[in-house]
Amino acid sequence: MKKTILTADDSASMRQMVAFTLRGAGYDVVEAGDGGEAMERIQEQPPHLVITDLNMPNVDGIELIRRIRAHPTSKYVPIVMLTTESADPRKQEGRAAGATGWIVKPFRPEQLVAVAKKLLPA
Repeated sequence: MKKTILTADDSASMRQMVAFTLRGAGYDVVEAGDGGEAMERIQEQPPHLVITDLNMPNVDGIELIRRIRAHPTSKYVPIVMLTTESADPRKQEGRAAGATGWIVKPFRPEQLVAVAKKLLPA
């Protein structure tokens, strides 16, 4: 069974790049344009991993993480922040909300695949 990864980012080109990279590594990918849309997708079908941007309209990445952790069917899903933010206070805020990991954009495709493989062992 293929593992499903949800990617949430308000940039369509970033979602496409993440999805292309992960699909090439054998994962199913579901896309969302912000945190609110991501929660709708999670309620439809909980993913095995969430990769989210920090700065998004409507529901940002930190709030999305809080909502995922509060939801019974998704509270244990690994969550990786994929963002341009690299400041320690923001990383600490992400960890406090429940982020599993943090990748700074721009990312290397092999780095993203390695993180997915680490968090989703076969």
